Amino acid sequence: MSFVETHRTGPKCTIEAPCKINLHLKIGDKRPDGFHELESIFTSLSLSDSLRFECDGREGDCKLSVKWEVSEINILNEENLVYRAVSLFREKTGFDFGLRIKLVKCIPAGAGLGGGSSDAASVLLALNSLAKTNLSIEKLKEMALQLGSDVPFFLYGGAAFVSGRGEFIETIAPPDERLWVLLVKPPFFSDTSSAFGLLDKFRESGKAGEGGGKGSTDTIRTRPVSLEGDPAKWPFFNDFLPVFLAENSVNGRSYQHLLETLKSSGASFIGLSGAGSCCFGIFNNKKAARSAEKIQIDKGNFVRLAFFLANKPKPVVEY
Repeated sequence: MSFVETHRTGPKCTIEAPCKINLHLKIGDKRPDGFHELESIFTSLSLSDSLRFECDGREGDCKLSVKWEVSEINILNEENLVYRAVSLFREKTGFDFGLRIKLVKCIPAGAGLGGGSSDAASVLLALNSLAKTNLSIEKLKEMALQLGSDVPFFLYGGAAFVSGRGEFIETIAPPDERLWVLLVKPPFFSDTSSAFGLLDKFRESGKAGEGGGKGSTDTIRTRPVSLEGDPAKWPFFNDFLPVFLAENSVNGRSYQHLLETLKSSGASFIGLSGAGSCCFGIFNNKKAARSAEKIQIDKGNFVRLAFFLANKPKPVVEY
């Protein structure tokens, strides 16, 4: 018996996969499924990866090439998440075209910027267009949650209040478009699983109420979530930050110095994104942001000046 390999070509598609920062991140108790409850404010930024899809090759094949535009090359789980997203979409829809995917990585890994999660969400959005399956956002969200807690947000983009383990998404108006965001990642990575372990130990030790364990008891959910006005007046915080600052380590001291430098450079709001390691400063004018950018570049950090995005990226299909 002989088998005939089916080779088909089809349309092509490009899509941008933006990064995010967490303006706010409160971590609740661990759930029975092992995840922690959270409330967070996600905002997408102009720094993005890009993906190009070509329907070409044997049925069911998927060939991925990755080009790194960032100096710190560490694939971590980005590549795996792209493959997983393709496999899951095929499983749910029956889409079997061979695929060639070119991923250009501009978002550093291990930074708390959601690069891998954004790539995975962009795969779902792109394949939904290529395959003409017209799946609803809710159907895509069900798939996204199987890939990771941050993935569903990137199907919506813009700004959102996110809760549960990431499945509850309430879109909100983004910050003022005239604001600038300076991303600064020190030269080390942060492992999310280890960060949650540190947080749990920090709370068990009884230190959560000492000098910044604010997030363990406070909540913003009972107040209207608004990103209007001067960022200097925002009441937001990140529960991981006091944990890292309490660690008498090189990394902890690096966070402290970096945030102090951003503040002294004129940032109206400073913070840590996700479980690190990227910090950020929000500036009211570009001139001050540019000056702060130069200081941080001279220190050898990964530095990018970005702005807030109001909408999710859309796939561009070529027939």
